[in-house]
Amino acid sequence: MKTTYLTPLEFCDCYHVTPRTAERWRVSGDGPPFVRVGPRKILYRLEDCEAWASLRTFDHRADEYARSAVGRGG
Repeated sequence: MKTTYLTPLEFCDCYHVTPRTAERWRVSGDGPPFVRVGPRKILYRLEDCEAWASLRTFDHRADEYARSAVGRGG
């Protein structure tokens, strides 16, 4: 199976975020895993992006709150 990669701009377009947000997520670790293929070249594996988005998919606001409370020990 061939791995599909997204450039940072493709990632931003697909997930409706700005390039600055994607860059901030890379620094903070809040975004999906990324692959550095050169000193200035970043790629995202599509499967990593989909898994990252899946973990942030909620049925309703209470579901989101309940899952975040569990992470905080609440």
